Amino acid sequence: MGGPLSGLFVVSIEQAVAAPACTVRLADAGARVVKIERETGDTARHYDRAIHGTSAYFAWLNRGKESAKLDIKDDADRAVVEAMVAQADIFVQNLAPGAAARLGLGAADLVARFPTIIAVDIVGYGQDTASRDMRAYDMLIQAESGLCAVTGTADTPVKVGVSLADVATGMTAHAAVLEALLERGLTGKGKAIEIAMFDTMADLMSVPLLHYDYAQRDTARVGLSHAAIFPYGSYACADGDVVAVVQSPQEWVRFCASVLGRPDLTNDPRFLDNPARVANRQALDAIIQPIFAGKTQAEMIAVLEAADLPWSRVSTVADLSNHPALRRMECHVAGGAFRGAVSPLRRDLVAGPVPELGQHTDLIRAEFTK
Repeated sequence: MGGPLSGLFVVSIEQAVAAPACTVRLADAGARVVKIERETGDTARHYDRAIHGTSAYFAWLNRGKESAKLDIKDDADRAVVEAMVAQADIFVQNLAPGAAARLGLGAADLVARFPTIIAVDIVGYGQDTASRDMRAYDMLIQAESGLCAVTGTADTPVKVGVSLADVATGMTAHAAVLEALLERGLTGKGKAIEIAMFDTMADLMSVPLLHYDYAQRDTARVGLSHAAIFPYGSYACADGDVVAVVQSPQEWVRFCASVLGRPDLTNDPRFLDNPARVANRQALDAIIQPIFAGKTQAEMIAVLEAADLPWSRVSTVADLSNHPALRRMECHVAGGAFRGAVSPLRRDLVAGPVPELGQHTDLIRAEFTK
């Protein structure tokens, strides 16, 4: 497969979502990615059987990779791993805390032995913190980072409905690898990289954190609405919901005049600017809700369009599956083909097949056994 990373060799001891989310982007860009799996395979292989008997998680994140079933504690298999790592440009792992270091496969160890390698440890918590040994799965990190405290309704904190902590960490690791490749092109030196899931989510939580630290303000859970911008949320029409957004003073003027039919509200001291509207959201909601409820979804969208105001529907997954903006690509698992969402980085991607467990083990043994 061609691409900007063609010719690069990636070895990954990965499982679940975070590390595979990084390496699938490398494979998409043309790198050769060898995925080392244990006897029972990547945990994500067993989450479901949605795609012709293959897990949807695994099918999504492992296209274009090779699978080698190796026991890194077995001497012969470890020799194969060592031979691969010695030739690798990039090594990625997300084993349990401290496991890679105990095996001599931590990022710092590898860069000390192979000065040009880019080695990535994906961990739950920074290994220089007191939390370094805590186990880290997606929902655990969402909860521990405070994300759940700002997500949901006033009564109920919830997690985001997809594996946000895992995926964001994988994307961050991917960006770090690309930066390190550019740096290696200038210096000839590799790099040891640690990407912590907690750090990734703490960065995403920056606005609630800064509001708390510097404005002494907790971020409320406001359901399908915005905690810091108002009006910005979902409103019930006669036959469905519409999300309406006001972010600028100009949009507020148009919203009052064309949507609410109340141009006088722009001079109401309760609603003069966004902080005032946030503070008085209940009073403003009481004005907005009847206007939306009195129109169908299509009628309200037409009003918002005419006023040059942003909007969206509140789509279901079924709506997404049939959405006119959804781009798809054909992928293949052992049981057949499926049509997944296109890579946002490579719309023209011809996806490589999703490997069966250990599918390439014999070929890899032959290639890397002296």
